[in-house]
Amino acid sequence: MSAEGTDESSWALDPEDESGAVVAAVGRQLKMWREAAGFDRSTFAERMGYGADLTRKIESGIRIPRPEYLDKADEVLGAGGKIAAMKVDVEKARYPKKVRDLAKLESEAVEIGSYDNVVVTGLLQTEEYARALFGLRRPGFSEDEVERLVAARLARQKLIQRHPAPLLTVVQEEAVLRRPVGGKMVLRGQLEHLLEIGRLRTVEIQVMPTAVEEHAGLGSSFTVMRLKGGTTVGHNEAQLASRLISEPREVQILDMRYGMIRAQALTPRESLTFIEKALGET
Repeated sequence: MSAEGTDESSWALDPEDESGAVVAAVGRQLKMWREAAGFDRSTFAERMGYGADLTRKIESGIRIPRPEYLDKADEVLGAGGKIAAMKVDVEKARYPKKVRDLAKLESEAVEIGSYDNVVVTGLLQTEEYARALFGLRRPGFSEDEVERLVAARLARQKLIQRHPAPLLTVVQEEAVLRRPVGGKMVLRGQLEHLLEIGRLRTVEIQVMPTAVEEHAGLGSSFTVMRLKGGTTVGHNEAQLASRLISEPREVQILDMRYGMIRAQALTPRESLTFIEKALGET
């Protein structure tokens, strides 16, 4: 438990995570600074306001140090910003591996097409909507896990402001725009965000009305990404699995299906009008 009483378990490092070398190196540096300052582990943990076991795990490279932990260690050890600067090194390791893998692909994309039939696509979610969404998962996440997942989701969204930004096209089901995830005020904020971001030149949002009879996407949500090198890949996230799709035939099917979905949905201009109407009714 941290000084605030939050569960630190969600910051455990996946043994198969390749970022382990970075986390281990940071842990060794922290141990060297502690020993050079003349603190044993228990005394240091007391000064820090964290448990000695957490300190041991961080120094051993099996637990990812939180940013505030590094800030506090820098202060306690008088490192003059040298320890706090290591936050940059562990930033990516803070997020779950599958999120980092997806974010890496998105960073290499020149075009991203996403169809979502259950929730607002992750790249367009507000912080409040994302927090409410993760809070609804069962079995439930701890508060610390929710915050970690929300931070990871918001970090992925930085690509929208990138220069040059990838072309982002999104098709959302009408039902998603009416489901009050987190309550009506959270939904209103989410709809307002869609209207704002949908006016960017690099973003096109389309709505698939429930009344549409012909629908090529009734299987599940998915994403198609065209990468800088000319490769196209797909991504599908189901209940308990996240799957990258790279087999050419499967990618071709997804690409074709996405094109049909876009053709069956409202145009981007019609969709913004639809979202404005939904906002007025919320």
